[in-house]
Amino acid sequence: MKHVSYGKIRSQRRVRKALVVTATVGSAVLLAVGYASASTYTTPTATTSTSRSTAATSNGTASTTPTSSNGASPSTSTHRGAARYRFRTIDDAKDPTFNQLLGINDRGRIVGYFGSGADAAHPNKGFRIVPPYRQRDFLDKNFPGSAQTQVVGVNNAAVAVGFYVDANGANIGFVAHGQHYTAVANPATSAAAPFNQLLGINNRGIAVGFYNDADGASHGYTYDTASATFTPVSLPKAVTANSVTATGIADDGDVSGFYTVGKVTIGFALVRGEFQTLSFGANTNTQALGINNHDRVVGSYVDAAGTTHGFVWSKGSLVTVDDPNAADATVVNGLNNRGQLVGFYTDGAGNTHGFLATRRTSDDDTES
Repeated sequence: MKHVSYGKIRSQRRVRKALVVTATVGSAVLLAVGYASASTYTTPTATTSTSRSTAATSNGTASTTPTSSNGASPSTSTHRGAARYRFRTIDDAKDPTFNQLLGINDRGRIVGYFGSGADAAHPNKGFRIVPPYRQRDFLDKNFPGSAQTQVVGVNNAAVAVGFYVDANGANIGFVAHGQHYTAVANPATSAAAPFNQLLGINNRGIAVGFYNDADGASHGYTYDTASATFTPVSLPKAVTANSVTATGIADDGDVSGFYTVGKVTIGFALVRGEFQTLSFGANTNTQALGINNHDRVVGSYVDAAGTTHGFVWSKGSLVTVDDPNAADATVVNGLNNRGQLVGFYTDGAGNTHGFLATRRTSDDDTES
């Protein structure tokens, strides 16, 4: 089995500066990238550093100073994202209290799920939705016989990936061609209850995800949907990590994800053959959650106040993205090649809503 490995390392760390927070941090809300109590890949919350994050809004502009393995320190500008994007809340009315939009393709097809999974009355239930995003444009998308399902990624051929939870509590990845579902479980999984999740797929049919071992550590991999073969995602030898999660993959094979070192979560991206670490805010929890064909990376980070913000990163630029309706947190979970973002935010009542963000200007990915 050939490993996907990365050579050159560049480190992108945000200089820690005071941020003026315009929203108060409320009670902890379970924001999971598809999960509830039964699954393990969670989208970070302001108080939980497992998988994905939450965010509030910051004022002003901070600067970032990246440092690389060769000592170079190119400057990176940081901007607020609200002025750059037009936001639209999109929720499945089947559960208006909890929705997450997790992936979007170039045709505007979005995948996600509703239901917090906090109890039997609110299980995770997957869906897909197509423009113009009315309630009748939602279609349930759940692995047959599953207790819970989260649909996380979709490519331009409408092939979707995600994971489901079975009656025994096992997490199992899947690939869906329309209503034809194929379960995907990496044979290297050694957990007592098998644990696999697929989190992204490119237009060549290569998916990414992770499995947990018997100690609960995550191991990222790519999965070729045509040949049903797994390839481990390995970090450079200079990086010592406790866990590695692969979250997104571009058509050229560039991969996004995050890894943990002790209690610290660090994002990463392979951009044009270069391994880049991403650590913003308080440098405690940054998760890279998706990557597109124009080397843009999205995800979330937690600031010094414990607030989670969404972000869009490309070389030389970090844009913080906060939904204007968010009272507590914003997470950017996916993007396409047209400059559109999907994710979710938490309102003042503690409800989680999906959002679609579209660039206001002509400076979009199609011009890159």
